Amino acid sequence: MSVVSPSVTSYEVRGDIGIIWINNPPVNALSQALRDGIYAAVNAAQDDATKALILICKGRTFIAGADISEFDKAPTEPSFNQVLATIEQSSKPMVAAIHGTALGGGLETALACHYRCAVSTAMVGLPEVKLGLLPGAGGTQRAPRLTGVEAAIKLITSGNPIKAKAAVGLNLIDHIIDGDDLLEGALAYTQQLLADKAPLLKVRDITIDPASFDPAIFDQSRKQLSRRARGQLAPQRIVDCIEAAATTSFDEGLATEGRLFMDLKDDSQSAAMRHMFFAQREANKIKGIGKETVKRPIQSVAIIGGGTMGGGIAMNFANVGIPVTMLEINDEALQRGLGIIDKNYSMTVKKGRLSEEQKHGCMSLISGTTDYQDLATADLVIEAVFENLEIKQQVFAKLDKVCKPGAILASNTSYQDVNAIAAATQRPEDVIGLHFFSPANIMKLLEIVRADKTSDEVIATSMAVAKAIGKVPVLSGVCFGFIGNRMFSEYGRETQLCLIEGASAEQIDRVMEDYGMAMGPLAVSDLAGIDIGYKVREGLSEEEKGDPRSFCVADALVEQGRLGQKTGAGFYQYDPQTRARISDPEVNALIEAKAAEYNVSRRDFSDEEIRDRLLLPLINEGAKILQEGIAQRSGDIDVVYVFGYGFPVYHGGPMQYADHLGLETVYQKLNALHQQSGEDYWQPADLIKTLAETGSSFAKWSQE
Repeated sequence: MSVVSPSVTSYEVRGDIGIIWINNPPVNALSQALRDGIYAAVNAAQDDATKALILICKGRTFIAGADISEFDKAPTEPSFNQVLATIEQSSKPMVAAIHGTALGGGLETALACHYRCAVSTAMVGLPEVKLGLLPGAGGTQRAPRLTGVEAAIKLITSGNPIKAKAAVGLNLIDHIIDGDDLLEGALAYTQQLLADKAPLLKVRDITIDPASFDPAIFDQSRKQLSRRARGQLAPQRIVDCIEAAATTSFDEGLATEGRLFMDLKDDSQSAAMRHMFFAQREANKIKGIGKETVKRPIQSVAIIGGGTMGGGIAMNFANVGIPVTMLEINDEALQRGLGIIDKNYSMTVKKGRLSEEQKHGCMSLISGTTDYQDLATADLVIEAVFENLEIKQQVFAKLDKVCKPGAILASNTSYQDVNAIAAATQRPEDVIGLHFFSPANIMKLLEIVRADKTSDEVIATSMAVAKAIGKVPVLSGVCFGFIGNRMFSEYGRETQLCLIEGASAEQIDRVMEDYGMAMGPLAVSDLAGIDIGYKVREGLSEEEKGDPRSFCVADALVEQGRLGQKTGAGFYQYDPQTRARISDPEVNALIEAKAAEYNVSRRDFSDEEIRDRLLLPLINEGAKILQEGIAQRSGDIDVVYVFGYGFPVYHGGPMQYADHLGLETVYQKLNALHQQSGEDYWQPADLIKTLAETGSSFAKWSQE
């Protein structure tokens, strides 16, 4: 027989066991219809002749979580907590049969059941923290009753899923099914429970023994999380909930959890993080290119250039089993490049993230050459040489002659004209920009730069390659610096102008780190090397360089040999052992001298002014990038900044931050800075003006 909502739930009986099937593709998310179906099925099954119930899902996974699209809608009954209470109060044992992933609300559903079994490949977790939330249906109350307090804090504040075997060790899963037949395994397990007359084990009835944890663990965890997840509210509130689980009754803890969940759901941090959740997925969709677009097989890769960037790029492919040939100008440079890769892998082994056997396997996939002819059969060639257009064009002209038809020719350029690079070949449709971020083997962002003649096939293949090597891809059009570096140049200009006008390096970095940036802009410059920008400016005209006040201090530091951390001094001094940054009076004296040279009157800055001076140019330039069609949507820009530039995810990226402030406010602030400075670059972008006057937002504009 079947019950309500047959499209998402159905019911069948096998002997004396009732089976509640869930079928809500693609990931069995807990929509209102599914909640209603489970609620009705459990209640109806209480009156039939069955002795136990199994909750099981069709498709590729168990319940993978809540339906996030419903978060901002009015609640409908039955609520999720009502459904879980119905499961828990069943007069018959209920067994959750897990495959794929049981995440968030999926794991909370399983924890409300009396027993849990899973195939060995299953994974479980409570990832709500990654959306600025906490588990809101008993996850913070039931999990610690099974895992213990310390393990629950680690599990829920990290948000990372764990494998079934580890979940058994934490008592989250009771039984691993032998083989891949989930239903037969679950039926056998349930029959055994009935034969053993197993009791109805309600997790809510477990009391956490006060002797099982150190009361100091809560404050210790809060301090650790304030460093690891600086500025984020959700991890702190999760600790509050787990403390309530350990020190109050289940119902009191559940009330605390519910209240704090609603506080977080209504906060701008969660709105921003949910925006990023959808923006990351939306960035994978290329307008005008459908899923049916043919993708070229990428089974071998070549890298031109064995420096730090080229070596890091090579590691991405070796890590997923794709063989790489790395080309260098001579054998000495080649061996140096291979040595860098070996050193990087050795450091990963030392940290326990890779075994020696795995390192050897990766290294065996990376070979070297000094002969372009050895690249003739590569499916994808990525150029990673010095940022000089003429040199890159020479490389591509050589590749055009030796590479097979259909090979994708990609440049890792940070800002050069990909159209001009493609023009050096007879196959511009096969040329694309693949802008990796340093360190390339670690950073998640990959800017995919579409030139005027790049084929849809090459774009689709590049997006698929990014996913295969674990990158977050964002499509950009061609312009100087593409999305990320074009905007970052505005951020860098204002950093330097604030510095010469009177703000200290320490204040600037502190303000931006307090805002949530992973590092302040001057600390980032020291880490990357101040000479990078210096070398870029060497190839630019005076007009292209812009206001000399915005780079005179940095250039003077380079000319003094102060290149940043690699020389032990830049905008700061650095401790040779710890690399801790130390304020440097010599830098302050240099800044004052340059201010005098350029007739700059120095003054005090408020923290708010620094924040506006650095963030508003990002927003304004981002609006211009949208106007010009360089980025597909505002969310793509946010993905670039969160994954490539350390922008705080709980602000959702610069464009989401602008929407949070309100574009009328942004427009007013830009106008004020324009009037105050007289500089054209503070003129609000036309798109900001239009959206401000119509009461709209970047998000709405992108949807339209």
